[in-house]
Amino acid sequence: MPSSKRRNASGKRGAASARSSAALAGGPAGLAKRSTRFRFISDTFAEMKKVTWLTRREAAYLTGLVLLVAVAVGAILGLIDLGFSGLVNTLLLRG
Repeated sequence: MPSSKRRNASGKRGAASARSSAALAGGPAGLAKRSTRFRFISDTFAEMKKVTWLTRREAAYLTGLVLLVAVAVGAILGLIDLGFSGLVNTLLLRG
């Protein structure tokens, strides 16, 4: 196993392996950090290609469903609030 891939018992790279990976990269520690960022970005794009994306029709249907449920819950909570407001006005404020 190359020294840049060695990890300690907790699964994290040690300081020695970080220095050796910078030395293997042929430059200062900043160069190793930069290559790590680029590897992260390329790995992210690779993972995004593996995702099963929704079709346009499925996305539109689910968006409409979320909006419908949000409006329904808002209306129900509004009616409950209106009822409690009337109850408080009647019982406590004698209005």
